[in-house]
Amino acid sequence: MLYVLYDILFYLLTPLIIPYHLYRSLKRGRSLAGFGERFGFIPADKLSRLAGARTVWIHAVSVGETMAVRPLLKELKRRHPAWRLVLSNGTETGQRIARGIAEVDLCLYVPFDYRFAVGRALRAVAPSLVIIVETELWPNFLLAARRRGIPTVLVNGRISDRSFPRYRRFCRFFAPVLAEVSAFCMQTEEDARRIVAIGAPPARVHVARNLKYDLPVAEVGPAERQQLRQTYAIPAGVSVITAGSTHPGEEEQVVAAFARLRQERPLALVLVPRHPERAAEVGELLRQWGIPFIVRSRLASPAAPAPPGTVLLVDTIGELMKFYALADVVFVGGSLVDTGGHNLLEPASVGAPVVFGPHMHNFREITALVLEAGAGSQLADSAALAGELDRLLAAPAQRQRMGGAGLQLLARCGGAAARHLEIIDRLIPAGERS
Repeated sequence: MLYVLYDILFYLLTPLIIPYHLYRSLKRGRSLAGFGERFGFIPADKLSRLAGARTVWIHAVSVGETMAVRPLLKELKRRHPAWRLVLSNGTETGQRIARGIAEVDLCLYVPFDYRFAVGRALRAVAPSLVIIVETELWPNFLLAARRRGIPTVLVNGRISDRSFPRYRRFCRFFAPVLAEVSAFCMQTEEDARRIVAIGAPPARVHVARNLKYDLPVAEVGPAERQQLRQTYAIPAGVSVITAGSTHPGEEEQVVAAFARLRQERPLALVLVPRHPERAAEVGELLRQWGIPFIVRSRLASPAAPAPPGTVLLVDTIGELMKFYALADVVFVGGSLVDTGGHNLLEPASVGAPVVFGPHMHNFREITALVLEAGAGSQLADSAALAGELDRLLAAPAQRQRMGGAGLQLLARCGGAAARHLEIIDRLIPAGERS
């Protein structure tokens, strides 16, 4: 009865779902074939890449989840090199990142949760295992997988402070959905406790730690950093701030801090909005401040160095780690506004000192580890941003200590992918393993 009511609600929403996603497809460059994938129509030429091999279907809704699952994809391919990995996303930006991951054999858009759409997609891909990243639990997709005998596992699972009360309120709905999942690999003990409280069978819940800890550690030397700066038209002899994954309301604070600091020292700013389609909006903000800027997609190659005090405004996907690597100081966005923050370990993994705001509730454990290790600095509010950046830019020895502490932290905290694979391998029949 629960699934019947869910289906009725989903069909009632169809007049809103289809026009909205068709508009997104046209606006953001998604092909009509990509739109068809949302209804389970996967082109035959794509399916031919699977060539009858054993297949694992991994679903990561957007950029953050796609970035997080990369260590697991690498470990899956290492342990099961003959398997084909299919990675699905729900957003265009997530799909762009997915296409750049070497271990992925096929990229798809996830089907809408209509029974006919998920059934058609599962028949076409015929996976031996489905892996779902973080919290993307769609009832009909899970039900269809279970009826086909396909085990499903939630990886890097988390239940945020904000969502937990809502899930608890509707636990009578979520409990049957969670019962369809074969295993839950949660980030922390608290996440495990929360998903059991919502209705997950306790025997299937495991603490496997956070895949975002499994970033490759790569300290960037002076020569490599200088080469990156030349590639992106950053002049010699300037300090560089990278502001990554910024949101509306934050760019104003970052630009205000930069406007003040560029009067005091040779400085460049790399500004990377979380959603690249907002670049035009952020560019208008820079014009209002009278600050010169270069748009990344229009940057010539090779590029002539820009004057000191210029902003590199990034409107592309997939280069964020390079922008972290070339920076003297990194500000991680989503933290001065009540978004919940982004992954501090990404800049830490390239030895960059990290500055971030008070709103880090989606990364509470990582925040505590970064602060305890001395790898980052947390601001009380946006008013403190300029002062903290100025302090760190004037203290190269402290920046070096913070960067080194971040590298050591990553070296200590790895291994989550291996823990996840221990649980995943139990779901794969011995005769089907590579």
